[in-house]
Order: sequence, then C-alpha cells, then structure tokens
Amino acid sequence: MTTQSSGELYASYKTKMQQIADIRNAIAVLGWDQETHLPEKGAAFRGQQITTLSTLAHELFVEDKLGELLQNLHTRQDLDIIASKNAALSLEDYEKNKKYPARFVAELSNATNECYHAWIKARKANDYKIFEPVLAKMVELKKQEADILGYNGHPYNALLNEYEKGANTAMLDTIFADVKTALAPLLQQIEAKPQVNKDFLHLHYDRNKQWEFGIEILKAMGYDMNAGRQDISEHPFTTSFNPQDVRVTTRIDENDFGNMTWSCIHEGGHALYEQGLPVDNYGLPCGEAASLGIHESQSRLWENNVGRSLPFWQYHYAALQARFPENLQHVSLDDFYKAINQVKPSLIRTEADELTYHFHVMIRYEIEKGLLDGTYSTKDLNEVWNKYYREYLHVDVPDDNQGVLQDIHWSHGSFGYFPTYSLGSLYAAQFFIAAQKQIPGLIEQITKGDYKQLLSWLRDEIHHHGRYYTSNELCEKVTGEPLAFKYFLDYATEKYHHIYNV
Repeated sequence: MTTQSSGELYASYKTKMQQIADIRNAIAVLGWDQETHLPEKGAAFRGQQITTLSTLAHELFVEDKLGELLQNLHTRQDLDIIASKNAALSLEDYEKNKKYPARFVAELSNATNECYHAWIKARKANDYKIFEPVLAKMVELKKQEADILGYNGHPYNALLNEYEKGANTAMLDTIFADVKTALAPLLQQIEAKPQVNKDFLHLHYDRNKQWEFGIEILKAMGYDMNAGRQDISEHPFTTSFNPQDVRVTTRIDENDFGNMTWSCIHEGGHALYEQGLPVDNYGLPCGEAASLGIHESQSRLWENNVGRSLPFWQYHYAALQARFPENLQHVSLDDFYKAINQVKPSLIRTEADELTYHFHVMIRYEIEKGLLDGTYSTKDLNEVWNKYYREYLHVDVPDDNQGVLQDIHWSHGSFGYFPTYSLGSLYAAQFFIAAQKQIPGLIEQITKGDYKQLLSWLRDEIHHHGRYYTSNELCEKVTGEPLAFKYFLDYATEKYHHIYNV
C-alpha cells in the first residue's frame, strides 16, 4: 500500500473542506433569501431545505474518514505554517462537532426556522406571547448544546466559546464591571449638561435619497460592489458566501436619518473584513474570521471611530447637505457632529449611542446567563427585560417590539453572541489607536475621504490572518498588548469632552 505524501493528504483535506463549505454557503444563500425576498408561504419548505442541507453538512464533517485524515495531517512535520494551522483548527472543530448527534443538529435547525418565523409574526403583532413558546424550546436546546459541548464553570461559557474562543463569564463580568464603574460616571456628567439637539435628524428624509447616499458611503469605504450587494431586511446583517460574494442589508426609516446611515457603515465594516479574507483559504479556518469580537471590531471601527468622527464628516457633510438641503442647509457641521453623537438612554440597541450601547449589551448578557442557568424563564422574560431597562438605562419600555422582541439573535439561537458587540467596541478603540500610530497622517486622510491606507492596514494586520490567531493573540500582535478597557474609555472621554464639555 502506497503511503500518501503530506501534500497529497493536504489536497484531499482541502477538497473535502471546500465541499462542506459549498453546502454551508448554499445554506447561507437560502438564509439570505429568507430574510430578504422569501414569500411567506415558502417558509415551511425553506426550513425543510435548510434542515436537509445542515444535516448533510454536519454528517460530512463528522465522518470517521475525515477524522482519520485530520489526525494523520496533525502528525506531519513537513506542512507549512498555514497548512499546519488549518489542519490543527479543523481537527479541533471536528472533535467539537463530533459531539453533536445528527438528530440534535436537525432538531436545532428545525427549531431555528420555526423560531425565526415566530419572531417575525410576534413583531408584526407586537406581542411577545406569540414568540415565547418557541423561544422556550430554543432555550432548552441551547442548554442541551452546552451540555453536549461541555464547559467549566457557567454553562454559558460553552456557547460563548462558539463566538469568542477563550472568553468566559469571569472575563465578561470584569468588563461589564468596568462599564458600570467607569462609564456610568461619564454618563452622569453628560446627563448634567445641556442636551445637544438632534431634532433635524428626525425630519423627513426621502427613502431613495437615503439609499443612494448609503451606497455612496459603502463604495467610499472600499466595499466592492462587484463582489457584493445591498438589500433591505427587517434587521440589518452581513452574509458571506465567499470573499467575492459578500452581501449586506439595511433598513430605512424616512423619519430617522441615522437608522440607515450607520447600519450601512456598520455592515460595511463587517463586509470589508469578509472581502479581505484570503481566497486561497476558502473553506479552511485561515479563510474564516478570527472571532465574532474581531468581526465586531471591524464594524465598530468603521461605524464609530471613523463614521461618527468629525474628520469623516468634514469630507462627506457638504454632499449630504446638497442631497437634503431643506433639512440640513442651516445646520452647521459642528451641530451635525454633536447630533450624531448625542448620548441619551434609549430603548433600541441598534440605535443607541456609543456609551449607553454597552448597557444594552450587558442587559442581554445578564438575561442569557440567567436563561441558561435557570435564574430566568422565558415565561416572564419581557418583564425581566423591562426591569433591567429601568434599572440600568432609566427608561420605561412601552411595548414588546421596543423591548424583548427588538433583536433577531435569539430567533437564530445565537446565545453567546451579544457580548461580542462590547468586545468589538473595545478592540476597535485599541486597533484605531494603533492604526493612527502606524499610518502617518491617517486623520488628515480621513478628512479628505481617503480610506485606502486604513483599509490596506486592516487587510494586512487583521483580515488576511483569518483564524490563525485567537482574538487576544491578534490584539497583542497588532497593538503590542492584550485587550484593555482604558483605550475605549480614553477615546470616549476625549470625544465627549468636546461635545458636552465634561
């Protein structure tokens, strides 16, 4: 019997992984269509189709033959560093996925489809009771998943690790303690100051003009429209089928200019990351994003550190005024800048300012932990939600759509995802400081609408590594130190000193 060379083994592995990726990306296409164009009557069959493909992908990925191939590759000493890392990470993924029974995969896929459509119906009726029974089923499945995966400490750690490898509740409890002790005093100082005016952002902004402006901003950022597209969805999202087909969605409110604009910039940041992943590692770990926290760092860096900065609007504001003269011709650039950075407790996470945003995330984190360990039940989750909002943000929730039904994540079964939003903001602040140190004249470039060097830096320092590094390894490589809350606090303190004179 002829022994295969490492190169032959690796080629077999790559072919197998790309076949699995093809199936998973076919599922992603069906999911994108489900959230953008699927007719209501097609929901049941779409769920069946996704379940069939999900089960097939899982079965292919947990075949004993693939496991033997990965174990063989793992012993080889003559692979290059990328090939060796790909094989090691795939073996880790294989051993984790091997834990999932095919029956459970199918059941979870079915429940996700049912949960998503129940969420849509509940939002249309503005009634949490419609969503609650299927959410209860989803929570039970997530408890089972935590047991399947295994964990140390809190069961939430098992699910969190799926999105942010190495993170745990001890780490997050520390971060959210910083949010309470460091951000709360800054918020109190701001609340004591005269509030900036943003009424002009809630005048009528024509839908089509907003859409055109959003497309212009995406193109300016470097989003390749020949490798993607934008559509409308209930909840803005980014989906990637490969680095040459990365799609974004937005939503438009004609009486809220910020709703679409920053969802475009936010999702554009996600999409730039996906378009920057190495094509030659399609289907392999080094062709995938490092983590959800790093993914969020890219969207947050573009949305906040760039897109809500004064230099960004020093370039784009004149064009915006020309597009909406009746609303903005008498609004100064400084007043516009202050308005788009207004800090004020609110109900909707996706529309929250940079500071209160972390309290929105913390609330979801506390609820998810409670659902997993039995502290909370889905039966009264809307009441729990409303209590947290009164406690942390001092706002009363008027209805379910502006409360417990506002996010799509639980309908997808994405428990453990929310904390990555806060982690992303912290990484973003730290990365942007590093970018300013390493790119001479970066701020001046931004004032000219030139983001080429910034995007090139992100490609070189972050995007092209894929999953080669964990989040904290990547952070240390890029910035010279592990994730530190102080960079976000310094950024926020300096920014809001100018806006509120605190």
